[in-house]
Amino acid sequence: MTDTAPAPPATKPRWTFQWKELYDEVIQSGICTGCAGCVIACPHDVIGYTHEPGAYKPFHLEEELGLDNCLHGEKGCTSCTRACPRFRHWETEADMHLHGRTRSDDEMSGVYSDILLVRASDDFVYDTGQDGGLVSAMLIWLLENDVIDGALTSGVESLPDGSPGWKAIPMVATNRDEVLRGAGSRYTYSANTIAFDEAKEKGLDRLALVGMSCQTSIAPVMWHRKVGKVSKPFKLNIGLLCSKSFDDSMFDELFGVKYGLRKEDIAKMNIKGVFQIWMKNGDYHEVNLKECHAWTREGCTHCPDFAAEHADISTGGIGNLTDWTLTVVRTDIGRAVIKAMIDDGVIETRPGDDDPAAIALMHRLAANSRKRWPEWANPEAKVGIG
Repeated sequence: MTDTAPAPPATKPRWTFQWKELYDEVIQSGICTGCAGCVIACPHDVIGYTHEPGAYKPFHLEEELGLDNCLHGEKGCTSCTRACPRFRHWETEADMHLHGRTRSDDEMSGVYSDILLVRASDDFVYDTGQDGGLVSAMLIWLLENDVIDGALTSGVESLPDGSPGWKAIPMVATNRDEVLRGAGSRYTYSANTIAFDEAKEKGLDRLALVGMSCQTSIAPVMWHRKVGKVSKPFKLNIGLLCSKSFDDSMFDELFGVKYGLRKEDIAKMNIKGVFQIWMKNGDYHEVNLKECHAWTREGCTHCPDFAAEHADISTGGIGNLTDWTLTVVRTDIGRAVIKAMIDDGVIETRPGDDDPAAIALMHRLAANSRKRWPEWANPEAKVGIG
């Protein structure tokens, strides 16, 4: 007789990668986005981060083994690589965790179920927020309905006179006023995950993360790689469509020096083919985007994800209907949140097909971003690119 018992399942290889591999494969190679996932995941607090122009990268704080290795990593700590959304098979791992499958060749913008056009019903939220005000409306609704107790988002530093400036900084929002204080777009980088420690100090354990695409891949990658308790507070991921962000020095070196537009006098900004700038005195200016390219943040130059493909809900103001937000619903929890907000009258919606140009533009920009991913890096992010 022959033994017909099924073969035992293959043992999953033990995860042994630590800071040494992260430093070599991600940080030094140029594909680090500066998302700070490794910073908040480090249980030994030995990874630093500078939120300043020309920086936006993690670095090792201990000196025993030099900048490129970690004493805790040599002893078996792997938290930093488990949290990195650009390390090894990050895209397929996040896809599998969220959707149970990887994206196909024709899914340039990632896996999703619905595309809608959305705007806030509350006039004040609509006027205060960017484009249709969806993100502000969503955070307020989540907080007021006790779905979350805090949101990791971005705000701005205060100027010496106490008025808001334009340097984006990570912050925790816990109520309507704090949400609206951080409303609007800055187009410079804010590693919103850095506010995680502040949220912990406040005892918050049900968090929404609002972030650019690189940041919204952190949580599903951490869940898939079982990084531990640092991943548990993340309950909802709201992703911002993003082709790049700019270094803060652009305000002084370009807008200020060349055009005389002082950042303290800027009231609002937007990008619609050009850099649109509204001043507090009512003046309006446009700056050619090509002039801004020199201030592109280094961490954005290789990023392959325009459409925030691993968020629960991805959103951005692109297309012809500029007073509506293009909204991509990707997960069951994302769909549940949108439906509940519609039922409560918090948001108004239209079919995404009402603005086909916006959908086409999203797919085109997503494909363009994927082409930036280096040939030598993991090929999964370039699936579908000829």
